[in-house]
Amino acid sequence: MKKIVLLSILILMITSSAMAEGNARKGKYLFKKNCKLCHGKEMAPLTKTMAQWDNYFQKQAATHPGEGVKSLSESDLKDVNQFLHDGASDAPSPMSCY
Repeated sequence: MKKIVLLSILILMITSSAMAEGNARKGKYLFKKNCKLCHGKEMAPLTKTMAQWDNYFQKQAATHPGEGVKSLSESDLKDVNQFLHDGASDAPSPMSCY
């Protein structure tokens, strides 16, 4: 039973991290430069789970009304997604970004 649980967790972590596929370090810089100005502390990596961040970037990021997002390339969005994903509330190292 213990092996099954551990295997399930491992598969979930691999699947989740493979979804973003960006550079978290660059994503942190882009997040602070483009997102933090408007969202402040209300939107930090730990405000959502890894799956919620991935879902947001797959379905909603393109319709974001803010100017900061419109200036970001597809690659930049992947980087921001990776940063938020890696610091999500259910990630091994959740972070506030502040």
